[in-house]
Amino acid sequence: MELQTWTFIIVGLTFALYLAIAWWSRASSTAEFYVAGKGIHPITNGMATAADWMSAASFLSMAGLISFMGYQGAQYLMGWTGGYVLLALLLAPYLRKFGKYTVPDFIGERYYSQVARVVALVCALFVSFTYVVGQMKGVGVAFAGFLNIPFEWGITIGVGIVFFYAVLGGMKGITYTQVAQYCVLIFAYLVPAIFISVLMVGNPIPQLGLGGTLSDGTYLLDKLDQVVTDLGFREYTTSHAGKVDLFFVTAALMLGTAGLPHVIVRFFTVKRVSDARRSAGWALLFIAILYTTAPAIGAFARTNLIQTVQDKNYSEMPAWFSNWEKTGLLAFTDKNNDGKIQYYNDQNPEFATKMEQEKGWKGSELTVDRDIMVLANPSIANLPNWVVALVVAGGLAAALSTAAGLLLVISTSISHDLLKKWLRPNISEKGELRAARIAISVAVIVAGYAGVNPPGFVAQVVAFAFGLAAASFFPAIVMGIFSKRMNMQGAVAGMLVGLIFTAGYIFYFKYGGGTPAQYWFGISPEGIGTMGMIFNFIVAITVSAFTPPPPKEIQELVESIRIPRA
Repeated sequence: MELQTWTFIIVGLTFALYLAIAWWSRASSTAEFYVAGKGIHPITNGMATAADWMSAASFLSMAGLISFMGYQGAQYLMGWTGGYVLLALLLAPYLRKFGKYTVPDFIGERYYSQVARVVALVCALFVSFTYVVGQMKGVGVAFAGFLNIPFEWGITIGVGIVFFYAVLGGMKGITYTQVAQYCVLIFAYLVPAIFISVLMVGNPIPQLGLGGTLSDGTYLLDKLDQVVTDLGFREYTTSHAGKVDLFFVTAALMLGTAGLPHVIVRFFTVKRVSDARRSAGWALLFIAILYTTAPAIGAFARTNLIQTVQDKNYSEMPAWFSNWEKTGLLAFTDKNNDGKIQYYNDQNPEFATKMEQEKGWKGSELTVDRDIMVLANPSIANLPNWVVALVVAGGLAAALSTAAGLLLVISTSISHDLLKKWLRPNISEKGELRAARIAISVAVIVAGYAGVNPPGFVAQVVAFAFGLAAASFFPAIVMGIFSKRMNMQGAVAGMLVGLIFTAGYIFYFKYGGGTPAQYWFGISPEGIGTMGMIFNFIVAITVSAFTPPPPKEIQELVESIRIPRA
């Protein structure tokens, strides 16, 4: 069958499954809408957490970044996986012991203040909205790729799908939908990786295939190093970032994980504190399957892309090339009018001059959006059409699952933390549920609009969200659990300083005209959340030292939280 037919069948069947699950498990109460009635089994919750966690950034963008960044892309692997371990061991059981619906709810109760609740609400909206914009771009990329339509229309279709099952089912519907989406995305990620690993190095285990040898006897990574250096790029197996920025980006991703509201809320959906621990363990196992495969996919994709397009006739390019051109995410410009594709590092002046003198090249003629690499990789490797279609379904599952979780955080922050806990404490449960659904409806439309023009690649946008979470939530949550002396004044001041500093830095260097030469100590916007977190800790501890300690009942509450038994 044709690729388009296979794609419609596989994507159509998976979407029918998601919508059926959403209808079957639709929420009928606020408890089901916010935390799925706290009745999810640990293995089920582990799968849902993994799907929630492995967003479009993990499925689509991470391997794409690694394919272009090489070893330097390890900062995303280390940061995200290490961060999940930190969350599972340090925070999840204690937050489940506290037992509230949302992170702003925890902040408001722990710091005995509506001001703290509102500040946490603002932080949650900043973090979640930034994150969901990245997911919307991933949805747009996937839909554009298989429907051969403009990227903007891909996002519009994705908005409609998310709108249906997020508004209808709440956390209960999203949880069971995410279980199905995890099964789809992990199968879709592994099948092409195994195929390509067998074809390239003869090993069915991609993690081992990364260190395998090609048919000519050379090691895959040695071959890739040679190919990229011949085109003026730096070695694939060497990190090119400054050590300071590498550390700060990794730390921001790691610590931001421990402050992500949509991941934290998953641990409120199980019955007991012990179940929260088991959920974390299962989720880590499910996450590791994908994350250990990503470096192999990145190396396979970069090797196949260069060997397929470099110095080849444009008129002879396979169908996948023209299909991605229609999306606007892949472009060829024949600068020297020879009809061939020259793809090389023309940002290296010395190498570019050499290529112009020796070969008449006038600049790199290929523009590739990194987020298409995972989706395009099976086509580049000439795999069967059903495998290509399966990857599209997996990419959509990854983006939609996380988008739904993030939209739920935005919804609950407005309906529960803003309305129920502050503006309208006497609102009925029916009214609160209606407000939650209206909030999701508005949020998904605004996020879709912002996703059309995101401030970077999917993984970069997500990194900004992690930085904001690290700078705002992480210190307040950690000190709220482990410090009886931390008070409302310190927590609020710290969150405001961390959020404003980090958001301002990101905005300045992405929209305000700042250049990399102006980075503080060489720290990129993706890593500045670590500095914001440090400022948060310093301000919070200093302010709390000069203001009254928390009330006695709050100190007793902190003591009880630290005993992780139900």
